[in-house]
Amino acid sequence: MPKKDNMLAILWMLNSGVKVTAKQIAEKLEINIRTVYRYIDALCASGVPIISDSGHNGGYSLLSNMIRAPLLFDMEEKKALLHAALFAKEARSPMSEALDKAASKLKMYSNQEQEQVLSRHLAGFEVINRTAPASVQPVLAELEWAVANECSVEIAYRTNREEHAKNRVIDPYGMVYWNNRWYTIAFCHLKKELRSFRADRILTIKRTAENFKRLEGFSTRESFLHNLLPDVAGKEGLMAVRIEGTADALDDLCLHWFLGHYLKERAAGQAIFYLEEESIHRYVPSFLLPYGKSIRVIEPQSLKEKLVATASELMEYYQL
Repeated sequence: MPKKDNMLAILWMLNSGVKVTAKQIAEKLEINIRTVYRYIDALCASGVPIISDSGHNGGYSLLSNMIRAPLLFDMEEKKALLHAALFAKEARSPMSEALDKAASKLKMYSNQEQEQVLSRHLAGFEVINRTAPASVQPVLAELEWAVANECSVEIAYRTNREEHAKNRVIDPYGMVYWNNRWYTIAFCHLKKELRSFRADRILTIKRTAENFKRLEGFSTRESFLHNLLPDVAGKEGLMAVRIEGTADALDDLCLHWFLGHYLKERAAGQAIFYLEEESIHRYVPSFLLPYGKSIRVIEPQSLKEKLVATASELMEYYQL
């Protein structure tokens, strides 16, 4: 092995917490014992606190487990980190640039054979994501800092119902990447409640001098999903939505981000969902119309009528 690999291997052996002799190192690495002495001297010269004990039970060890985290990664760990860097880059994660640098270092400190293996694995691995505007990157970086430091920020935010942005102060509790978009779950000082804010709708963001304290045990994930998909377990007045269709269409509906949450039964040729009546009439028609003739609503009758009305409105709109 090259010199640097042998020196790292020695460092790893010393980090095991067990004393090892020069002879044991030489046999393990299949090198001359004098070469072991030179490598030990080089490591000491570079600042590694190696303790040398002489005598019958002597050997080399590191001072007080100097290395508390692994300095070396095996091939599976390296591949996992490089794959994570690709996902982060496509999601425009605020840490994507740092992950790119870490990935470059992994490749730099890999030997030629390892680099070839990594290149082969990465060559057939791609992540395709909807392109987010470049302007979201600095917003995400500021949000990440605010979450970590529990710092309130002032944002100019435009909702999907407003043409002009409004300024508000928020306490960002956490960040979520969902359905190709970044969100922050934050306490809104204007509305006096927890809300979800889409990062790409934050036009400006600046730090304030105010700090906040995140609620103990708060889960960003659970809060986001609860607001997005309220739990209907135990609620009264739920309606069954029974849909027949092709296997592919039904499978797709069962995996749908909204409908899949309310799936009750999936049988041959049909799927049954249980939802509140308001949700059925407000959201479900727009989810079902793109499936065309590949599905058919069996019940409730009110949903069938709503589908007809929605399709008629679209037809009239495009005939104008």
